[in-house]
Amino acid sequence: MSDTARILVVDDHPNIVDMLATVLKFHGFAVSTAGTVAEALHAADRDRPDLVILDVMLPDGDGFEVCRRLRADGHPVGIVFLTARDTRHDTVAGLTYGGDDYVTKPFAVDELIARVRAVLRRTAVSFRPDPPEAMLRYGDVELDENTMLVRRGGCPVELSPTEFKLLRYLLLNPERVLSRSQILDAVWSYDFGGGSKVVDTYIGYLRRKLEALGGPLIMTHRGFGYALRTSDADIG
Repeated sequence: MSDTARILVVDDHPNIVDMLATVLKFHGFAVSTAGTVAEALHAADRDRPDLVILDVMLPDGDGFEVCRRLRADGHPVGIVFLTARDTRHDTVAGLTYGGDDYVTKPFAVDELIARVRAVLRRTAVSFRPDPPEAMLRYGDVELDENTMLVRRGGCPVELSPTEFKLLRYLLLNPERVLSRSQILDAVWSYDFGGGSKVVDTYIGYLRRKLEALGGPLIMTHRGFGYALRTSDADIG
């Protein structure tokens, strides 16, 4: 596998695109660019990037739509929103639609590079050494960190990078009640004020995908958090 990450920069401001492309190339990344929703989706299919730096406001739509389309099409790509829209509602929306991080303009280039590297570490197998035993199991669920494949009862489960990271954290802590703040810190790796809603949303996504192939697996401990348990009822 190549150790050069492929990054797609999507922004309709040429000066920002040129600056980011120059900085990212200096740091050793392979870079492609786009300025519209249509160009972004075409470039994602053509180049199969490892990560997308994605503006929200684009001439023919918004970055949220790009994110939704990439996730719906099963692209295993990290997504970092980079936008002037800085309300909590926008941040929650970006993470809820499947973004892995949300950076507001104006931004510090060194911080953006650090966040890009953090997302790549969480989402790309090619940027970490293969462990000697990379299979995590609980009940009839298997997660293979080498191939990024998840199965339940032998059937594949298609997960976004964030859903994969969430399931991995639960599998590393089976039957342990994990608070929303613990999950937020482990999966998103930074302190986000609207985190509770985002955690609940992604738990819901993961539940639906896992329970389509079997019984309840992620239990709600009301007032405390969530736990991976083979039980047929929530604990309140």
